[in-house]
Amino acid sequence: MDHSSPSESTTSQPCHGGFSPIGGMPSAVAEKLRSWHTITPLPVQWGDQDAFGHVNNVVYIRWLESARVDLLNACPSSVTMSGAGPGPILASVQCDFRRQLRFPDWVYVGSRITRVGRSSADVSHAIVSGAQGEIVAEGKSVIVVFDYTLQRVCRIPDDLRRSFEQSMTLSSGELRGAP
Repeated sequence: MDHSSPSESTTSQPCHGGFSPIGGMPSAVAEKLRSWHTITPLPVQWGDQDAFGHVNNVVYIRWLESARVDLLNACPSSVTMSGAGPGPILASVQCDFRRQLRFPDWVYVGSRITRVGRSSADVSHAIVSGAQGEIVAEGKSVIVVFDYTLQRVCRIPDDLRRSFEQSMTLSSGELRGAP
């Protein structure tokens, strides 16, 4: 299997757009991530491995972070990551490991909004190995909208709520075409 870099095409689709697979993504991976709103390709680095010769668990949390940022960027709104005014803050992160992963490889992290509450939203993730063509880990993040100026949790603004709801519609396949 080819472990070369995927093409430099866009990793995230906007909440109002259709599906456009990342060039170079193996077909088995594309099929597994077909219903995910964004797909973030990331290389497995030699230094990601631990003394047991597989990717260390901390690396998966960093991958979930990168994918979460891609998903938030794909959902346009007045909420920013500037550190002033309303912005996202991580309340919880969970990762369930399914298979070992080793260098060299590429992972593809699918992300989607699965629940929108008053001030928080749940993000689900699937990490798929390009070499194995299988899900190697599944994750869940809870993000909260936090007013960094006032230092308190705030209600999800209407524009972000609409983007999140549109993301859930895209992920359910209602608006997305086949790859």
